[in-house]
Amino acid sequence: MSTHNFLRVAAASPELRVADPAYNAVHTLQLLDRASDDGAELVVFPEMGLTGYTCHDLFHHPQLIRAAEAELGDILENCSFQGIAVIGLPVALDGMLFNAAAVFARGDLLGVVPKSHLPNYKEFYDGRYFHPAAHAVSKQIELAGRTVPFGTDLLFACKNLPGFVLGVEICEDLWVPVPPSSLQAIAGATVFVNLSASNEVIGKASYRRELVANQSGRCLGGYVYASSGPSESTTDLVFGGHCMIAENGGILKESKRFVRTGHLTAADLDLDRFARDRITATTFANRELTRQFRRIPFEIELTGKAPLLRFVDPHPFVPKDPGTLRERCEEIFATQVCGLSKRLEHIGKPPVAIGVSGGLDSTLALLVVAKTFDLLQEPHSKIHALTMPGFGTTERTLGNARLLMHALGATAKEIDIRPLCLQEMQALGHTPFGIPLAGHTVESFSLGLKKLTKAQNSDLAFENVQARVRTSLLMNTGFTIGTGDVSELALGWCTYNADHMSMYNPNVSIPKTLVKFLVRWAAENEFEGEARATLQDITNTEISPELLPVGDGNAPQSTEASVGPYELVDFFLYHFLRWGCPPEKILFLASQAAFDKPYTGAEIQQWLKRFLTRFFANQFKRSCIPDGPKVGTVSVSPRGDWRMPSDASAKAWLDGL
Repeated sequence: MSTHNFLRVAAASPELRVADPAYNAVHTLQLLDRASDDGAELVVFPEMGLTGYTCHDLFHHPQLIRAAEAELGDILENCSFQGIAVIGLPVALDGMLFNAAAVFARGDLLGVVPKSHLPNYKEFYDGRYFHPAAHAVSKQIELAGRTVPFGTDLLFACKNLPGFVLGVEICEDLWVPVPPSSLQAIAGATVFVNLSASNEVIGKASYRRELVANQSGRCLGGYVYASSGPSESTTDLVFGGHCMIAENGGILKESKRFVRTGHLTAADLDLDRFARDRITATTFANRELTRQFRRIPFEIELTGKAPLLRFVDPHPFVPKDPGTLRERCEEIFATQVCGLSKRLEHIGKPPVAIGVSGGLDSTLALLVVAKTFDLLQEPHSKIHALTMPGFGTTERTLGNARLLMHALGATAKEIDIRPLCLQEMQALGHTPFGIPLAGHTVESFSLGLKKLTKAQNSDLAFENVQARVRTSLLMNTGFTIGTGDVSELALGWCTYNADHMSMYNPNVSIPKTLVKFLVRWAAENEFEGEARATLQDITNTEISPELLPVGDGNAPQSTEASVGPYELVDFFLYHFLRWGCPPEKILFLASQAAFDKPYTGAEIQQWLKRFLTRFFANQFKRSCIPDGPKVGTVSVSPRGDWRMPSDASAKAWLDGL
């Protein structure tokens, strides 16, 4: 997995005895051994892990300080862990005592980082026992028979995993306005550890969780947080052993609290994500906060142990939790309505034209238009909804289009586009499917189409004529609302200057996998009666452009048979655009995801090749798409997130396959 720049990290909360470094060292070594077995490459232990955080005035006894140092030396000598580890202990230097973190890799002590911010309020008395890091004079410390760098200006850079640069902070350091990790991030650190002894009071765990997640987001990195457990002294306080691993603003893994035995919380960080976001976010490098850091190189054994310890969402645009999904749908729908209402207000609230096919995309757009007119207190009669059956239209979708337009009170119009299409093809001299058009009526031509075999059923001009006739009718009806989604735009699965074009498109950044859930959510929460029943049937209809005829014994035209399953398309789109993943990493991630149906590696590779080929070939369509609201992290608007030359080559990406 290190090939794809994953780093396995672990937060450890061992059993301990307060003021018994020998006992604590044994349990530290046990968890280091377990971390080795689990394939961890970074392990962080709690604040003052070798002595216990609640020693209080015992910290002023040299015996405790010497015992902690001796046990650190024993750990360095006897540890078989081949990664990098961080352990907390008190250290004496320059006639002062510091709350510190010792960083070592493969038995080699690399450096010691003291705590910067000492809480001395309410239940905390750090200022009574320790000096803050700013009071230190020396830049080196002799500890456990080794002389190593000392200070808060230390970053630990992995030589054999270049995206891994470690920054260290201790407990309260995270809770201040500008944590040390913020400065470390600007200096290049990508993974941050926090050795903590955070006691439990009501409501503190949720705030702590937000702190860790938010700091990982602000620093565009990984954050590993390890806290002392219940075996700390309970004179006045209780410690829960809260361990967390966060990445780019979200919690990857979290331990249970109040577990009385030692435990590890492990997950795999994606180092590529940090690099991608930092390159993209040009405001990240805040030179006003820049400070000088010493970089300490190290090497670790890259285990690459499977399976991947992180959830790879097969449907990254669709939240798995039902409550989150409802909230997401409500927010997206409100965003679409807000964007369209502003545009219509600006141009005087004119009547609008929208094509209604009975499919998912046009249904969602029509629902947004209906709610927008409610918001603007305009009658639905100003919604001119056109359903335009063609040569491939099925009775099911046509029936649903009729029912939906009626249920929403739109001004409905049905136009059979077949005569117009036939006339245009005759004028062009086109012979669709090799059938001469001379002397044919719509009925006789349609009858001939039904006799086509599946192998004969391919004619791009025949499809495009229908799409452009529909758009021409809409444009001549009124202010035209677009219906296409971002998945179709990524693939170029739209006819240029046909369904590709409109005057405003509320669906322009909605992925196909989410469209179905939005329509279903609207059915359950925004509509009732006939409209709800119709919407539910639409969500159960196979996705099809319905441009090709349905011959005798042939199934309706399937979009996914041409471009790939949309759950794969959206998975590729998310990882390609949001994270800039190379093709081989997308393949690896896809192999870890539990899709709705099983795919072989060859199938995923085939559809990814199709995706990349179509994505690069169809940028010219995305370069001139209509206005529409951005609703998520992925957008292909040339005015916003995605600017790409229309003639860029896909070769480097295809070679990666």
